Amino acid sequence: MSDFEPAARLVEDSYPVTELPLCQLRLMDDARFPWLVLIPRRLEVSEVFQLDAPTQQQLWREASAVGRAMLEALGGDKLNIASLGNVVAQLHVHVIVRRREDAAWPSPVWGHGQAEAYDLDRLAQMRARILAEVEGLDLASGE
Repeated sequence: MSDFEPAARLVEDSYPVTELPLCQLRLMDDARFPWLVLIPRRLEVSEVFQLDAPTQQQLWREASAVGRAMLEALGGDKLNIASLGNVVAQLHVHVIVRRREDAAWPSPVWGHGQAEAYDLDRLAQMRARILAEVEGLDLASGE
């Protein structure tokens, strides 16, 4: 879908990582948390129910597979997957690896303290790590 553009706020608050079969995968610019955002490349969609059933399944497949890979790679205690859309209406799904010692535990990460922007070295390392983890995922079959 060549007309697809992520919402301006998502672009401002995150870095592109890669394109998955359905979603654009982005890294939130908050180094306190391993926090990804999946944005389905669908125009004018704000709710999951607006997607047809196969597309809903693909969204969940991508969020689950990326989340599982990141949780295992980074050794977190819990995985949070959420779609809120209170600030940005465009459908997007947060995938966040949580640790009991993180800055917001056990509360949600959004709205908690000040974001810590990635420096260029740490950003490059995290982006490379994410790419390495998602590269081998079979997102068409959910494996």
